[in-house]
Amino acid sequence: MAPEASPPASRVDIDGALRQAAITGVIAFALLLPLIGFNTVQNIRNELVLETRWPLLAALVAIIAAGRFLYAILIAPWLARRGVQQRREDTERAKPHTRLTRWLVPFALGFAIVYPALALSIVGTQGAVKWIDNFGVQILIYVMLGWGLNIVVGLAGLLDLGYVAFYAVGAYSYALLADTFGLSFWILLPLAGCLAAFWGILLGFPVLRLRGDYLAIVTLAFGEIIRLILINWVPVTNGYAGISSIPRPTFFGIPFNASDEGFAARFGLEFSPVYRTVFLYYLVLALALVTAAMTVRLRRLPIGRAWEALREDEIACRSLGINTTNTKLTAFAMGAMFAGFAGSFFAARQGFISPESFTFMESAVIVAIVVLGGMGSLLGVAIAAVIMIGGTEIMRELDFLKAVFGSGFDPTQYRMLLFGFGMVLIMVWRPRGLIATREPSTLLNAPRSSRLQGEKAQTTQPSLVRERPR
Repeated sequence: MAPEASPPASRVDIDGALRQAAITGVIAFALLLPLIGFNTVQNIRNELVLETRWPLLAALVAIIAAGRFLYAILIAPWLARRGVQQRREDTERAKPHTRLTRWLVPFALGFAIVYPALALSIVGTQGAVKWIDNFGVQILIYVMLGWGLNIVVGLAGLLDLGYVAFYAVGAYSYALLADTFGLSFWILLPLAGCLAAFWGILLGFPVLRLRGDYLAIVTLAFGEIIRLILINWVPVTNGYAGISSIPRPTFFGIPFNASDEGFAARFGLEFSPVYRTVFLYYLVLALALVTAAMTVRLRRLPIGRAWEALREDEIACRSLGINTTNTKLTAFAMGAMFAGFAGSFFAARQGFISPESFTFMESAVIVAIVVLGGMGSLLGVAIAAVIMIGGTEIMRELDFLKAVFGSGFDPTQYRMLLFGFGMVLIMVWRPRGLIATREPSTLLNAPRSSRLQGEKAQTTQPSLVRERPR
């Protein structure tokens, strides 16, 4: 008796994909029904009325189910084939000079330098203020924060969920000292970084013996403690009302205002707010580049190698004689210092700060930037900041979607939904982040040219060590 023919593989895959899509659609419908299907609004009699948004709910469920179906028939088989050569690809990506880094870093740096000029030439003076400030300055602030947290999380391996506390310390230090003593931005910028580093050391002492989840809980509590202090210490911080009229940075003492002593009048230009925006953009770009340069330099120093060793195995560090106490404290202090720089710039840029700007959600976004970009990778963190923060700002420009989902549709409300979707994609596609490899801090084998130069120097220089007589 002849054996029964097995069904074709493509038919089985399609059936399985349809089954997974149906299950995913049911789960999405159950989760999104109370969040999107129903909406409470206030009528003319000040009464809460429950409205339904069935078309929007159906569209989102259909998109999610279709995405799951396409993943099952297209992406999952590709991932399975790709897993066979994963080790070989990891080896190739571990080369110190990758083709991506070779052209992407100079291109990104050049684009960042000419970005204000491009915005001015494309959208004009009036529209360039929004694009330079909301996209350029805002993204660079989070790039700087991500690079600062990358020292703590990516290099030292210490999970810090309260990083926004140092950001708040820098902002309030600048605001209070500038308002009380009238100091300039250029004096308070390094001072705010030093104060934030001091608070980083204060946080480091209680958590010296903590690791993993316990460290995350304590740092999370530290961030909430700082926020509650800012709320309840009303005589100093003004509580929820915040601090307003914060002095703005000047261009070598020249303010960016409409007076006769302002920047535009000094240089014979017509007054426009775009000058201050461009100045702030290049200022935060310089701060971000200083952060990157110091991070790269610290990685090559003994303290940087100690951070990486601590990340790999703390017990092995102790057995090798590395002082883990100093290593942790320096990691917290350096990361907090860069957050203090970013906080002082944020206060100077906004002119107003309040505790609402330093919630746990800010810490979560910064941690997500570091994790999605690839812990320890400066380029990956910058790319993740551009995607997450720039994507949020782009959603403010998607008003045309109201014609599809209704006039009450607000794209910015679905920011966290897209964040979660992006994290799921990263976990499936790149579990170790966008850029999972980076250049090693030190190389065991020096290049051949360096060895030849060393041998030549040894032969030409006289020996200073006298031979021991036999």
